[in-house]
Amino acid sequence: MRSFVLRQGRISPAQSRALADLWPKYGIEFAQQPLDLVHVFGRRAPVILEIGFGMGETSAQIAASRPDHDFVGVEVHAPGVGALLAKVAAQELRNVRVIRHDAVEVVAHMIAPDSLFGVHVFFPDPWPKKRHHKRRLLSPAFVHALAQRLAPRGYLHAATDWEDYANEMLATFASEPLLENTAEGFAPRPASRPQTKFEARGLRLGHASYDLLFRRSR
Repeated sequence: MRSFVLRQGRISPAQSRALADLWPKYGIEFAQQPLDLVHVFGRRAPVILEIGFGMGETSAQIAASRPDHDFVGVEVHAPGVGALLAKVAAQELRNVRVIRHDAVEVVAHMIAPDSLFGVHVFFPDPWPKKRHHKRRLLSPAFVHALAQRLAPRGYLHAATDWEDYANEMLATFASEPLLENTAEGFAPRPASRPQTKFEARGLRLGHASYDLLFRRSR
C-alpha cells in the first residue's frame, strides 16, 4: 500500500532542465544498501532526512540556515525534485542531496539504524477520506522504522493542518517506545520550521496547523 499517487503533473522547462543537468551532482539513485553519508557529503556532520518536500521552498530555506547540517530530501514527484534542485544550485547549497523514490523503501534500505540527527515530515498527504486513511504515511510501522534510524536524542518533527491526522500522529508517536514527546501534546511551531505560503493562507482562513516534536529516548 503506497502513501502517494504519481500524478501526471506538468513539469516546467526549468524544472526539466534542472533534473537533467543537476541530478548527477545532487541526486542519489535508489539502492538496496545503506548510504555512506560521510562519502555522500564529503564530511562528517549531523544528517536530517526530509520526507515529501513538495516544491522544496522550505527545504532550501532550512538548509541555507543550517550550513553545519546535511539534508537528504526524499520526494517522488518530478516537478518538486526539479524545483528543489534548481534552488540548491541557485543558492549554492552544498549540504543537500535528493532521492526520488518511495520514502518507505528509502528508509528500509538506504538509511542505517542510529544514523540520523533528525527527520522532517511536513504536511504529508492527509488522505482525508476515511477509506483512504490506511494510505497515510505515518503509520505505527513506519514511525517505528524512523525512530530506529534516529541516533539517541535525535528528533522527529512532523506537521499537518488536518486535525484528525494530527491527533492520529500524536497517538502513534506517543505509543512508540523509542520516542518521547518534547511538549505536552502538540508543540509550538519552532522558529526552525519556516511557515509556508500555503500554511499562512490557511491560518488566515482559520485553519490551524499542528507541530509534533519528539525525540528518541534511548
